Amino acid sequence: MTEPANKLWALDKLILARHLNYKCGPVGLDVPEPNWYIVRPCVNLLGGGMGAQKVWIEKETDNLPLGFFWCEFFEGNHYSVDYKFGKPILTVEGFKKEDTFIKWSRWIKTDNHIPLPDQLKEFSTRKILNVEYIGDKPIELHYRDNADFKFNNNEFLPVWEGEDTTPPNGYTFVECSGIQGRLGGFVCV
Repeated sequence: MTEPANKLWALDKLILARHLNYKCGPVGLDVPEPNWYIVRPCVNLLGGGMGAQKVWIEKETDNLPLGFFWCEFFEGNHYSVDYKFGKPILTVEGFKKEDTFIKWSRWIKTDNHIPLPDQLKEFSTRKILNVEYIGDKPIELHYRDNADFKFNNNEFLPVWEGEDTTPPNGYTFVECSGIQGRLGGFVCV
């Protein structure tokens, strides 16, 4: 990935969260009030929710892993939006069990095209940009597109290690291994 140094700040999820005015901070900074927070690595270019966990924090954060940060916990639908020069060209909604931030069970295309937020307009000159949302809150940004929808598919059902790769009727298995043991997925065009 090649990116001008002046735009690398956005790949740091803590800096992005501060830019978006969320309640957040690095390990070692106390939380403003006892509550549930999302705790995850400041930088994770591999994506996939690696390291993320929901944690009740009373005050101090010294016990959290170095290189991580805490942020207010958002609830709502999870969207992944691809933008081309700032215009939404693909929106998919993700579904997973509540006890995981890694193993998604289903992604589907939606007609819910979310405009690029004003706080991220400086990225509208990029040919391609992917922004992940919870509800209407951007939570991370990637300088790539959503590769799971390059098959002209409307749905993507991830298949994980130990799961059967025999596709259900109307689906095709595509091998596109990823992190955390993903083998590929079933696609429905």
